[in-house]
Amino acid sequence: MLTLTENATLVIKSITGVEGAPEGAGVRISQENPADPALAVTTTESPAKGDQILEEAGARVFLEPNAAAALDDKILDAAVDDKGGVEFLLVPQPGAGVH
Repeated sequence: MLTLTENATLVIKSITGVEGAPEGAGVRISQENPADPALAVTTTESPAKGDQILEEAGARVFLEPNAAAALDDKILDAAVDDKGGVEFLLVPQPGAGVH
């Protein structure tokens, strides 16, 4: 299952915890086509039907089924640049793929 770094948790909480955001808002990661590695990241009020819900230290991530499968052995990290832009990074979990 996808895991979050402390940075990712803080960034997600900061972008979903803005004034006026509904309780339970989160970041949704989706992948339209399993053959295409492109992922879409959006903020949303609630998960879509079928989404896998990951909650860590108050940060909520909703994973569309294709994205959940693609990110099963990954760690989500995040950084904020000097202009306030958010960048998400994916790295393999230690030992991922070793059986």
